[in-house]
Parts: sequence; structure tokens; C-alpha cells
Amino acid sequence: MTPNTRGALLMMASMAAFTINDSLMKFAGASVPLFQLVTLRGVLATVLIFLLAVRVGGLRFNIQKRDWGLIGVRCLGEVVTTYFFLTALLHMPLANLTAVLQALPLTVTLGAALFFGERVGWRRMVAILIGFGGMLLIVRPGPDGFSIYSLYAVAAVMMVTLRDLVTRRMSPDVPSLTVTLLTAISVTLAAALASMSVTWESVSVGTAGVIASASIFILIGYLCSVMVMRSGDIAFIAPFRYTSLVWALILGWVMFGDWPDALTMTGAAIVVATGIFTLFRERALARAAQ
Repeated sequence: MTPNTRGALLMMASMAAFTINDSLMKFAGASVPLFQLVTLRGVLATVLIFLLAVRVGGLRFNIQKRDWGLIGVRCLGEVVTTYFFLTALLHMPLANLTAVLQALPLTVTLGAALFFGERVGWRRMVAILIGFGGMLLIVRPGPDGFSIYSLYAVAAVMMVTLRDLVTRRMSPDVPSLTVTLLTAISVTLAAALASMSVTWESVSVGTAGVIASASIFILIGYLCSVMVMRSGDIAFIAPFRYTSLVWALILGWVMFGDWPDALTMTGAAIVVATGIFTLFRERALARAAQ
């Protein structure tokens, strides 16, 4: 198996695991308050991540002061992302929310140009603008088809963009599993503090199994996403992240009976097409610079 093939399979596995985790959280969220749900999943996920990190020797805390600051910003971004994303997830069809998230390659590219001075040519800029137009078809900022949770989805995209841009600035020697563990701890602690303001509900055996399964799938997603960064050409692998939309369509239909309308599917197709163009354009420019 070539490194690119391995990387593509790992990316698809990561997207499948994250999307299955999302669907399980949406299912459990029907009977468990949000902050309680995040706390319970976070405790289990943190323990699993810690055991994995110890197993593979992925924990190291002698990190430069600059990187500690970036990790702090990243953890804060993940906490805010979790709130916006899961709140939107509990009130929106899974496929619609996932379709909005497909704008991430576009927002990260634009953010890198605005904040880091990375060069973005007119072709990629046009693709970004068209992609944002596609996202508007999904979100629909008008009286028909719009809800406040569409703004929560957009806010989640903005916060994930911040998280990814901050991650780009970290030193290469910062262990990925250390960052992942600190992020999981931050989200869990924030959710636990917020959960003190709500009444905890009793959790049935079945719901507990769903939450435990979500913890396992999010661990698989984290693990595969770390392994992806060490396999093959990222420019080749990155487009396979769009397979999450396929999983979201299937799971949303099977588990919740949701299927996006034609306008949402059109918007999703535009976002995915412009994102793939942006990724391949970056790949072509990287080859030309060699």
C-alpha cells in the first residue's frame, strides 16, 4: 500500500469516526442535557486518550512558552467550538451541519492569507467567494429556512478555523497527542463547570452505551487524524475529508429520517467543488515552487 493510499484510507476512517460520533451525540442529546452529555463523553474520551498517549509515548510537557500560549488559545477555541457545534447539532439535520463544515478548507485558506500573509491568487480567491455563496444556500440568511442554529454552525466554522490556524503556528516538535489530551481536558472541565447550572438527568443503560460508543469513535477519529499527518502527500489526502458529507447523509437519513432538500444539496455541492479546487490549486503551486 502506497503512503498516499494509506493516508486516504486514514482520512476516510477519521471522517467516518467523527461523523458517527456526531450522530451518537445527537441521539443521546434527546434525553441528556448538553453540558452533562459533553462532560460524560469528555471523561471517557480523556481517559482513553491518556492511556493511548502513555502507550505510544506521546506525552511531553517540556514545551516552549510560545507553544504553551498557542495551546491555550487552541483549547479555548475548542471549548467554544464544542458549544456552538453541539448546540447546532442538537437542533439541525446532521447533513446540513456537516455541509456547512465543508467550508473549512476555504476559511482556513482565507484566514492564512489575512493573518499570516500567505499568498492567495485570484483563482483561489474566486473559489473562496463562490464557496461562501454555496454556504449561504445551506444557511439561508432570510425568513425562509433560517434559524439561529444556522448562525451557531457558522460560528463553529469560524472557531475551528481559529483552532486550525493556531495549530499551524505550533512548533513541529509539540506532540500531537499531548495537544489532543490537553484539549480534551479543557473541554471536559468547561462542560463540567457549565453543567453545575443545570439539573443532571438519570442516564439509562442504553444511553450510557451510546455515550461510551461516542467516546470510542471520537478517539478513533483523533487517532486516525494524527496518523494522517504522517502518511503521504497532504494535498492528495485532504479532499477525502469530504467523505464526511456522505456519512452524514446516510446516518441522518437512517437514524433521524432527515434528508436535505435540493437547495441544501446544491449549496453543499458548490462548497465541496470549490474546496477541492482550492486544495488542488495549492498542490499545483507547491509543485511549481519545488
